[in-house]
Amino acid sequence: MRRLFAILFTLAAVSPATAEMRGHGGPVRALAVSPDGRTAISGSFDTSAILWSLEKGTAEQALRFHDGAVNAVAALPDGRFATAGEEGRIAIWKPGTPDPVLSFEAHKGPVAALAVSPDGALLASASWDGTARLTPLAGGEARLLSGHQGNVNGIAFLKDGTIVTGGYDAVVRFWPASGGEARVMRLASPVNALAVAGDLVAAAGADGTVRFVAPDLRLVREVETQPLPVIALAASPDGRRVAAAQIRGSVTLIDVATGRVGVTLVGPGLPVWSAAFTPDGKELLTGGGDRIVRRWDAATGEHIGPVVPSPGVDPLAEFRGSRGAEVFRACAACHTLTVDGGNRAGPTLHKVFGRKIATAPGYVYSDAFKTMDIVWTRETIGRLFELGPTIVTPGTKMPEQVVSDPDDRKALLDFLEATTR
Repeated sequence: MRRLFAILFTLAAVSPATAEMRGHGGPVRALAVSPDGRTAISGSFDTSAILWSLEKGTAEQALRFHDGAVNAVAALPDGRFATAGEEGRIAIWKPGTPDPVLSFEAHKGPVAALAVSPDGALLASASWDGTARLTPLAGGEARLLSGHQGNVNGIAFLKDGTIVTGGYDAVVRFWPASGGEARVMRLASPVNALAVAGDLVAAAGADGTVRFVAPDLRLVREVETQPLPVIALAASPDGRRVAAAQIRGSVTLIDVATGRVGVTLVGPGLPVWSAAFTPDGKELLTGGGDRIVRRWDAATGEHIGPVVPSPGVDPLAEFRGSRGAEVFRACAACHTLTVDGGNRAGPTLHKVFGRKIATAPGYVYSDAFKTMDIVWTRETIGRLFELGPTIVTPGTKMPEQVVSDPDDRKALLDFLEATTR
């Protein structure tokens, strides 16, 4: 099955106010929230993207297409989503469908960022091949933007349709929507990311400084965060605040009008690779090296979480003290264990032992799974956890994740064997 190796469990009664979102097998590289605020999408180094219900705090669908890390995601105005990968391809997804409705090779190198034009007609991409690209979502010829010397790490649109790009060459370029040469501004540090905040462009500096640039190429202000690279930016919907994420795991909220640093969000100390505000600006989502999508109160900076089921409904409560249950709980999002749980982003694990691969009722499997002759037993499931999907189920594009500790693996198998009958 597509994600058996991750063994994720759905806590349907999780309160949306207390939910972290766990499900990726690698660092969370990219985040975006749908215009209606109901759905978030995350992209990961594990080669997958996940659609999340923000109301439930659960994974609704796992998206697998890319051959490398999913470095960028975007929410489109019509309810679709875009993902872009390390291999240079872009995919457009309609929620509920197992495969992209559209895919194309956009770049000759990894795609680092995506942006959607104000009118929703164009999808812009920035790549480490030194170019940016404007792709009409309704079809038509793409526009290639060349000029950066090195990786293009950020891309954004101004309200008037001007395209802004920033790269490792420490240059920000403003490209006219109608075509023509870009206006160029050189900064004091390589640019890791861009965000549009009102009428200004925020550029994340590799030197730990966020620089705010006006369309007339004025450097309006510089805000020092920490003497560490800023690797991700997100602007609030009203343009009043910018969240700047650092390589050491903190996120600084900056007042755009004054440049003052407000609250600082402190996570587990691992890199924060991605950030996104909800449409109402009340909540900030961050993703990083701990593989978790974390939720924060954007006004107070307080962390929302961890996953705490509503009183009396924790389906793992009876297993407190069980090491297998604790290993299992670490990925609490996508799979169910019980007969009435059903399929979610991954298939139900009810009666998984003795079941032939790709046969859970009602679940849509990848073609690679359908061709395999595997029966899920304690031995085969244990092998999947020990060696990973690249070896056991090659060609399925499953995120690479293993349970390397043999004691944890045994405890998890004991737990699954006892609870999936």
